[in-house]
Amino acid sequence: MAVAQEQEFSSALDSARAAEDNKQDSVVFSARYVRYTTLAALKQRTQTFQIDTTHHNFQYYNKQLQPWNPSINLGAYGLATRDLLFNPNKSIGFQTGYNALDRYLVKADSVQYYRARARYSELYAVGFFFNDQIFRAKLAQNLHSRLNIGAEYNAANTDGFYQNQQYSDRKGSIFSWYESPSLRYNLLTNFTFNTLDASENGSIVNDEVFSNNSESRGSYSEIPNLRGANANRPRTKWKDIGLFMRQSLYLGRIDTINKNLPEMEVRPTNVVAHNLYLQNRRYMFYKNEADANGIFPLNNLVEVGDTTRVTTLTNEFTYSFFLRSPSLANEIKLDLGFQNDLIWYGEDRQRDTNSIALPQDTVYRTTFQNSMIKGRLGYQFSDRVDVSLGVNQIVLGENFGDFLYEAQANISGGDNLGHIQLGAYTQSKSPEMIFQRANLSYHQWRPDQTNFNNTKTQNLSFSYVNPKLRFSGKAEYFLMDGFLYFREVANPQDDPALSRVIEPAQHGALNLLKLTVTQNFSFRKFHLDNRAVYQKSDAMDVLAIPELYTWHSFYYADVLSEVLDFRLGLDARFNTPFRNPSYAMNAGQFYNDNAGIEFSTYPIFDIWATANIKRVNLFLSYNFVNQHIAPNGFYTVRRYPMQDANIRFGLSWKFYD
Repeated sequence: MAVAQEQEFSSALDSARAAEDNKQDSVVFSARYVRYTTLAALKQRTQTFQIDTTHHNFQYYNKQLQPWNPSINLGAYGLATRDLLFNPNKSIGFQTGYNALDRYLVKADSVQYYRARARYSELYAVGFFFNDQIFRAKLAQNLHSRLNIGAEYNAANTDGFYQNQQYSDRKGSIFSWYESPSLRYNLLTNFTFNTLDASENGSIVNDEVFSNNSESRGSYSEIPNLRGANANRPRTKWKDIGLFMRQSLYLGRIDTINKNLPEMEVRPTNVVAHNLYLQNRRYMFYKNEADANGIFPLNNLVEVGDTTRVTTLTNEFTYSFFLRSPSLANEIKLDLGFQNDLIWYGEDRQRDTNSIALPQDTVYRTTFQNSMIKGRLGYQFSDRVDVSLGVNQIVLGENFGDFLYEAQANISGGDNLGHIQLGAYTQSKSPEMIFQRANLSYHQWRPDQTNFNNTKTQNLSFSYVNPKLRFSGKAEYFLMDGFLYFREVANPQDDPALSRVIEPAQHGALNLLKLTVTQNFSFRKFHLDNRAVYQKSDAMDVLAIPELYTWHSFYYADVLSEVLDFRLGLDARFNTPFRNPSYAMNAGQFYNDNAGIEFSTYPIFDIWATANIKRVNLFLSYNFVNQHIAPNGFYTVRRYPMQDANIRFGLSWKFYD
């Protein structure tokens, strides 16, 4: 609801600017005429959304530090990251299990497709004189009224706070959207590419960098455990290339709403569609130096090069049927689908004659497939009640028996009474590939050694949103059997040969209750936004999550001279202590070690300012400002100090006339 309010305000502001421009030009261009859609939206109907021109949340450029999805990480932008809160994976079928750099990927299903009266472009940059250098450029243009093409390019170069914490990426997408003059045929295409390069330093030698009374500044004088440079720089590298195409055809009657307006919607009665997706992924780890400080499992390896390769070809065929009342207020919808995945999977381990590990194949290749049926039945009564049932079942292939059955009901009482959402799902999911087998230089296991069962999850949820009170709350209950995680092998005798050796493990039944509450207040031009998440489980040490997380943002908002829209704010975030995991570099996995350390936690404060001047958004932030008082620093992952106090500046500039 808050996003919708921001969009309405943005539209009104842009319209006012356009009216001013119109004194010299009879053609009106405003953000209202720059529209986009997504794959998920087009699966429902042809609909578009106005671009966001506000500076709401503009300061949260770092995906590791988003208040609504906080993380633990290795202490610098772009390095390995894991969710701080429990967020279940509802996907079924084949999955690699590599997720440490997932937040930085450009994915095919997140691409936006545009429709613009004039050429639309955007420049975005963070950094300039600071360590984090992040750049994005976007361009979209109608070749004619029915065909739009565009491209987006992202680049990042960051130094981190200690030696060998550099990160860089080059990623982007090329996309197009064609709609036939009859409004019945739609063609979406996109090509995505990602190259993510994250240095690995194994943390710093000094384990007590924050123990004295002087605050750390991330000095490069701190010696890292891995010191290779240039071509020998230790690093994790991901490459991800994808080609996506969707064709859909509307059959029978179509209903048009807001005809010939930017907000026009086309609602079909019958839809046949085909999605084709070809993706190639590579996950690589490299180092070329001796392990002088014992940060890897005991071995004599010097040069290490591990690569996991995955190529996936997905074909999905769907049919949708809609039955509506003449007023379009009531609707029954039926979706049927069939999806086939062909997977080529391979592992390569660089041979090193110094290895003392047991002999094992250095190359592994396999091919398999999955066939899944999909179905969803929904009923919408006016704008008050919306009920749906969904089925996803793998009926043939490597992950035969995986399923996800879910039900959801939305009940609306309007903005005054609020909106209720009830949800439930049951899921059976095969272990990710990394839990079944690994052919890595320091870690090896095979399916006959693991032999894990499917992870089974039962979920019930209730959420309530009241826009008038600016309140939202959600309660979720999870019953899980067979939760998979990584742990350090038991080592009661402190045998050096077992130190830092990890293994996949499966936990029995566990219960989890998750409560999320958001409450925002305002008094005149002052605002206080609040979010709290409470998590309680009978297996907190296995999940490695905090019991409580809170975030608060106090800010002043105003408009100067009807031109400068700005906010000045102070954020605070805090979580209770929890079992902090360790990180296995060459496996790319967070794991529960035998030490079971819980680091002290502290409130972290950031001060910031955001502003909008015409079509330019800006932010300036001073993050972890309380390091100058207390604490000297903090950890979220064992041995890896988190980022020090830092200043960041960023801007975006949109062009659409």
